[in-house]
Amino acid sequence: MIRFEQVGKRYPDGTTAVDDLSFEVREGELVTLVGPSGCGKTTTMMMVNRLIEPTSGRILIDGEDISTVDPVKLRRRIGYVIQQVGLFPHRTVLDNTATVPTLMGWKRTRARERAAELLDLVGLDPALFGSRYPEQLSGGQRQRVGVARALAADPPVLLMDEPFGAVDPVVREQLQDEFLRMQDAVRKTVLLVTHDIEEAVRLGDRIAVYGQGRIEQFDTPGAVLGTPATPYVAEFVGADRGLKRLSVTAIEPDDLEQPVVVRTGEPAGRAAGRLRGEDARWGVVLDTDGDLHGWVGVDELALAGPGATVGDLAHRMNAWVPVGAPLKQAFGVMLQHDAGWVAVIDGARFLGVLTPAKLHEALRRSVDADAQGVARDEVSFDSVSDV
Repeated sequence: MIRFEQVGKRYPDGTTAVDDLSFEVREGELVTLVGPSGCGKTTTMMMVNRLIEPTSGRILIDGEDISTVDPVKLRRRIGYVIQQVGLFPHRTVLDNTATVPTLMGWKRTRARERAAELLDLVGLDPALFGSRYPEQLSGGQRQRVGVARALAADPPVLLMDEPFGAVDPVVREQLQDEFLRMQDAVRKTVLLVTHDIEEAVRLGDRIAVYGQGRIEQFDTPGAVLGTPATPYVAEFVGADRGLKRLSVTAIEPDDLEQPVVVRTGEPAGRAAGRLRGEDARWGVVLDTDGDLHGWVGVDELALAGPGATVGDLAHRMNAWVPVGAPLKQAFGVMLQHDAGWVAVIDGARFLGVLTPAKLHEALRRSVDADAQGVARDEVSFDSVSDV
């Protein structure tokens, strides 16, 4: 969708902002450009909508050389979100959002209907917020309006320059979550500039790590964190890159252990005998459909009176995560509930448990898979439990 071919930007004083950039952003992909201040990432993005003109090379969008396109028409086909938002203070939220469709000649009714749809998409009720003015909104709400405005004319490409940098950390994470949800629904081709490696990792399908005017590594978040291409990238992503990688490594069924399972309708005494036979101190409790119900300890089963069932004694399972969730989420749940493992479910169906040892193995397997260029299930090594 967006292709850079040997693109450079040099200023008359001899400063080289970007040098010989060649990379491609696929349709529907979100690519984050990350690096320190002054490294050329914002210049790269601004060349896409011709706010800055390159001095060499060319940029193509959907196969068309943008240097042959009228800049004004080009910009109306590209959504643009900046950190300062840039809303018109004298116009309502609804009219701000409808700006680009209106400039493109849409009828007022259609433009406002589209604006209302987009406000709803970014989590702002148009009936509540549409008639307000920017000064009546919080910083996070203004940022949502900025995203809605950029999407109003349904552009295929979205450029975002530090879009969440002007809000506090809690709101920033909420905006990131909302944007990921929205991107999953609309699948725009996105270039997002950030100086924050954690934001780049969390949002990007792929990451371009900038040095001075050059891309040092262009790869998936997992590969950048697990196998930095250069010492510069390793230093930039930080010594704690293993911890960061937890946020981009998903839990897979092969990562799980299978504990002893007992059923809600099973007599307590019989269940206690099975657990002791397996030398297990607890068991996962499932209902008749195989859905997760809770957990139960062997001692309380053994002490239960005649006629008691597993379901009568089962405890609520608080430590659980869905399959496909990042390892970081599972680790957080373990710490939150002081648990030695977390249950992993698919919907309500129980799949197994993730232990600290298995979490470590999953992380190692993911790193080795990226290094070897193979799938995770093709990687083998001596596990912690084998030692």
